[in-house]
Amino acid sequence: LWNLLAGYAGLVSVGQQAFVGLGAYAFFYLTGPQAMNPYAALAVAGPVTALISVPVALVVFRLRGAYFAVGTWVVSEAFMLGVSLVEPLGAGSGMSLTPAIVRQIAPDRAGREAIIYWITLAVVVLVFVGVYALLRSRHGLALTAIRDSEPASASLGVDTFRTKLVTYVVAALFTGLAGAVIFLTKIRLSPEAGFSINDWT
Repeated sequence: LWNLLAGYAGLVSVGQQAFVGLGAYAFFYLTGPQAMNPYAALAVAGPVTALISVPVALVVFRLRGAYFAVGTWVVSEAFMLGVSLVEPLGAGSGMSLTPAIVRQIAPDRAGREAIIYWITLAVVVLVFVGVYALLRSRHGLALTAIRDSEPASASLGVDTFRTKLVTYVVAALFTGLAGAVIFLTKIRLSPEAGFSINDWT
């Protein structure tokens, strides 16, 4: 997903951990305080992250080059600090999946590990198929033109802003889904872990 952003859209982001953390927090909040089924919460975590990424993109797209990269990092740090102040999200101490939530996935550990394995495999396949389909579409052709030369592609009628925005939102959606799955396996989530630049970017 990072290669899709940087390699095709020219969006060198060092703040993708923002979407890992947001996806994880969406999953934990939906399964905990909102009492949503874990499978449904996994399906919703990605779209929630994508929705949040739209206003983020409108802010960071005003920056170019190294300023964009640093700006995405700053946004991620802002999300981490913001989440650490929200009591329903566990504030600075974070959140954990309760035994009741974990048992909804499967009643025993071996069953949970098998199901989480298949969920992870499904997410990997979904990401590869999604990115492949995106790159083989008209949007992908526009991305290829932007990768070769953004000014030239714009002069030929490619809407570079819209193309980059769609790519950014798609990458955020899949990154949020991956974040939810990652922290489903860990069962515990804190701001420092969810938004860690060392672990996720």
